[in-house]
Order: sequence, then structure tokens, then C-alpha cells
Amino acid sequence: MIVGTAGHIDHGKTALVRALTGVDTDRLKEEKARGITIDLGFAYLPGEAGEVTGFVDVPGHERFVHTMLAGAGGIDFALLVVAADDGVMPQTREHLAILDLLGIRRGIVALSKADLADRDRRAAVSVELRALLRGTGLADAPIVPVSVRSGEGIEALRQALAEAEAATPPPGESGAFRLSVDRSFTLAGAGTVVTGTVLSGAVAVGDNVVVSPGGLTARVRSIHAQNRPATRGVAGQRCALNLVGDGISREAVGRGDTVLDPALHAPTDRIDAVFRVLASEARPLSNAFPAHLHHGSAEVGVRVMPLAGPLELGAEGLVQLALDHPIAAAAGDRFILRDVSAQRTVGGGRFLDLRPPARRRRAPERLAQLEALQQPTPADAFARLLEVAPFQVELNNFARDHALRADEARRMAAAAGAVLIGADTPVALSLAHWEGFRSSLLGEIARFHEENPDLQGIGRERLRLLVQPRLPAPAFRAALDGLARDGAVVPEGAFLRLPTHEVRLDPADEALFSRIVPLLGGEARFRPPRVRDIANEFGVAETEVRRVLKACARLGRVDQVAHDHFFLRATTAEMVEIARDVARHAEDGIFTAASFRDRMDNGRKVAIQILDFFDRLGVTLRRGDLRRINPHRADLFGTPGEGEAPQPGQPASAPAGGEPSSTPPSRSTP
Repeated sequence: MIVGTAGHIDHGKTALVRALTGVDTDRLKEEKARGITIDLGFAYLPGEAGEVTGFVDVPGHERFVHTMLAGAGGIDFALLVVAADDGVMPQTREHLAILDLLGIRRGIVALSKADLADRDRRAAVSVELRALLRGTGLADAPIVPVSVRSGEGIEALRQALAEAEAATPPPGESGAFRLSVDRSFTLAGAGTVVTGTVLSGAVAVGDNVVVSPGGLTARVRSIHAQNRPATRGVAGQRCALNLVGDGISREAVGRGDTVLDPALHAPTDRIDAVFRVLASEARPLSNAFPAHLHHGSAEVGVRVMPLAGPLELGAEGLVQLALDHPIAAAAGDRFILRDVSAQRTVGGGRFLDLRPPARRRRAPERLAQLEALQQPTPADAFARLLEVAPFQVELNNFARDHALRADEARRMAAAAGAVLIGADTPVALSLAHWEGFRSSLLGEIARFHEENPDLQGIGRERLRLLVQPRLPAPAFRAALDGLARDGAVVPEGAFLRLPTHEVRLDPADEALFSRIVPLLGGEARFRPPRVRDIANEFGVAETEVRRVLKACARLGRVDQVAHDHFFLRATTAEMVEIARDVARHAEDGIFTAASFRDRMDNGRKVAIQILDFFDRLGVTLRRGDLRRINPHRADLFGTPGEGEAPQPGQPASAPAGGEPSSTPPSRSTP
């Protein structure tokens, strides 16, 4: 259990921690000279059963509330200290408000300096405290009179803390690892050491981590958990991590950083949140309100934009936060806002979405998503999101932003009965919306066939934009692959058709095409005769030959590479494989038209026509006179080589290109 002190300056927080633990948390020379706490202090109290209670001692001076906030973010239990002679003071109220905004629901009020107050004074202060605590998370906290001079109440307080420690659930390892850094220093013989509270997950010696938001990578050389050497640190513990890595130093890593699992490194400078304005504010919270945001140990300037008009005093509502620079955070994290002069706490709340839209942030669809994200657990939020537009959740992104491990996210999706589409970047749909998607897709294809009976099928991208719910292109391709394996649809290059749909030639056209096929195949397949040459060969009108070949192109038998140049489909697939092989042997996968022409041995003009055809279909990506294979369209005429990696410069999750500008190919293997 981590205990955080709170209370007004000179009310005896540090002296009380020293009486409980024997540790003086004022370690700075200036702190000892002035007799006040300036920075965070730490102490530990071993228990009889081997457990260790950690203490975070915070400053009480109003000038150091920002430091208090850096230590309050990771505590489990509050020790609110109020001097019996002074009673409730300004920082008593502000610290209590902060604890309430941070969601602290467990704590004890220590009525310090009890030796300076008689029975009546103690009773009066206790009544004042009960009134102050009413309506907060600490409303039922016990009030324990203590005196570090006489020893009164110290043992009772220690026992109460031991009982709270025993009632604290054992440290868990759920979630991905995050540690909020509140201190960084150099240790002789070890190097850089950072300390902080583990917010989620677990870390072990030898693990690779990232210091976010800066992005420095490091390895954990050793760990101290709850002030003891350990091989692992888990959520709820205070840990010291000895980090090693390029660029890792005391100056490079410090308060405000978060050490985390590399999968979580995705800093953000725009966040949607639910926020409560303190009733003590002078006026409602208006648009673009400037403030200081405190999250964990980080502090950053922010502008607050209420999403439903000004927020009234004491009210709670949705806001968008525009930060001056990125921070590392997770959905569900608590935060505090203070005014720009650092004189008062404005309010606090909870992060909902780390990647909100900057535009249409008040649209009804968006507000419905934020309502879903307000659910108490990630699993509840996930289930609700599946039921509001756009009726889908990108599982990896949801897991990252909620600090979940990949296996936890998969189990969460399974528990919600979600259908996952795609392997690497799965998109989740509810079973009902998956069935709706499937029905919509098959219905749109059937409607296209009815309106265009002589066309082989509908373009994939055109279909994606028609089907509801609309999926991202990678997920749509994965869904089509599954439906094709099930036999529900037949993919033909960039087009799709139903298994029952087939366009046929009439007998006369079929007979003419059977005469043309030998001329397009064989050794001359890479330089087939043009339409006029075929027409002259058979004594048939050129328009008739062109009409039949265009009809066969719609059937996927041939491809119209140029106006008068048709190639058999098998030849097109062979030429794609040749282009792929040329690219494989070229530096960085980038090749010239000349290198392709040399392999084809069919002349520069025809080779250029073929490459232009590939460009239009997105099989190749052209820049100037250079080309490379588009790995997401390379299977358009057949299955690419097993295990082939994306080409340099092409992200693995990039969507496929748009619709081709010429007659599409057909019957590619999904």
C-alpha cells in the first residue's frame, strides 16, 4: 500500500511520518534549514507479515502544490494531517479537494499536535473536519488524535495503517507496465536510477522499456520494490529502476516522464475527458480556458474546451484538452487542473479518449462514443462502443490507450462476444453488426448484378464505401478474404461477384474468341498482335474483334493493357511475377522500365504500356522513371510469395489503392 500525506504547511506531516517509520523524509539541505518540506519525500514501514507500506510525504506550502500533485497521483491511501491548534486551513481544503478529484476513497485524518489542544478544542476541530469531509471520498475516514511529542495516538495510527495494509488487495500484474517517474538520480557504480509508483502491469530485470513521451529506449538492469531488492516490480508498488541505454541519464529522464512497455509508447497532445469544476471557482469554465494540467508527475499547459457549453460551478461535463506538448497517459487516468498563476485548483477529472478528433468534436455520434467511454472499466467501455456508431473498435489501439496487454484485450473481446476481423490489426464488431455487415455486403453485390448484368462484378473500394458498417480498408480486405473462403463471394481481382453470377458470351462471340486465343498465347504471349492485326488475320471487322475482346476482359479472360493491346489473363499474371522478380533483385526493391523490358524482351514501347497498366491498377507504385511493387496489390493476379515482406517505405498496414482506371483483372486468390 502507498500512503500519501496531505495537509497545510507546518501541520506536522513530515514529523508524523518520521514517528511512524523512523525515516526523516526531508533530505534537502534547504528543507532542513527552513524546516519545511519542499520536494517529495519517501519512507517505508515494514510489517509483521513481511509487507511494506510506502509513504509519500508532500509539501504543504501553497507554492508547492504542483509538487504535492506529482506525489499524489500514485497513492492508495490518504493520511490527511490537520493540526489541532490551527484547525482547517487553506491547503487543508485544497489538498482534500485534490484527493477527492483523484478518486481517493480510503484514508485517515490525523489530528496532529494533539498535546496543544484540550478536549473542547479537539472536539471543535473534529466537528469542523466532519463538515469538511462530508460529500468527499473520505467522508467516513476516522479521525485519530496524535502527538509526536507525547507519543499519543502514534501506536493507534500505526495499527490503523496496518489494518488498511492488510485490507489492500495484493499487488496485481494486470495491464501493461507503466511507472510514473517522480525522481531521477545517478548512483555510483550503477548509473541512472528513476523512482516512482507502478501504475499498471509488471516489470522484470532485463525487460526493455521506453521513456515516454521522449521515446528513449532502455533496459532494466536492477529493481528495488518497496525499498527492497527485487527481480520484479508490480502495480501498486513504489519502485526504483536502474536503467541503461543510449541517451539514458539523470538529465534525460526525470519527473513528468513515464517508463512503460514499448507497446504503449504513443504520446498525445489532445485528450477528451470528463471534468468537474470545483464549486469554489469564481465563474463557469468557458471555451479555450487556459490552465495547468497535472497528470501523474507531469505538468503541462492546456486549453480546455467544454463540449456542451460553459461548465457551471460544481458541475461535471465533457471537455477536450489541447495540451502545449505531448504526455504519456492512459484512458481512465485521473488529472487535476490548476489556474495559470498556480494559485488555486480549478477542478479535475478522468481521461476518456487519447486520440479525439479536432473537428466535429461535438457531433451527436462523437458524444455517444464519449458516453460509452465513461463506463467504469475498459471491458464495459469496449462493450458499449460496439453498440454506438461506427459500431467497431480497433482492438490494438483500444488496448494501447487503455494500457492493456494484447492477451487481456483478446480475452476482453471474447467475453464481449465480439467478432474480430483481421489478424495483425483486428477490428472488433458485435455479432449482430457483423451479421449486418455481411448482409449489407451481399445485398450491395446482388443489387449491382441486377443493375449491371453484363459486368463481372463490383469494384472492391466502391463496395467498401457502400457497405454498413463501413470498415477500414485493411479490415475490409480481411473480411472479404473470410467470405471468399466460405464461398459467399468470388473475388476477381479488384472486383467481387456472387457465386451465382456469371457473364457468358453468345455462341458466335465464343467461337471468334476461340480463334483469337492461340494468337495471344505461346512464345508471342508477351508481344501479342494488336486488334487490327487480328482483324486482318481473320478477315473480320476490327470493331467486332475489339468488342469481343472487351467482353472477354469483363469476364476476366484477357486484360486490356492498351487501347488495341489485349493479353491473356495467365500472361498478365506471369508478367506481374516477372516484375516482382525484377524488384526482388533490385536495390531497395526499386527498378527501372529498362530492367523490366530486358526481362520481357518485347521492346520498350510495349514494356512501358504494361508498366503503365500495372501503375493504374496499383500493382506498381511509380515515382518519375522508377517503380516498386505495392505489396498490398501484388496478389491482384495471383498469390504472392509466401512470407513476403512489405517493400521499403510501405507501411505494413497501409490500405490498398483506389479503383483501377482501366478494365480490372479477375479471380485472384485471396
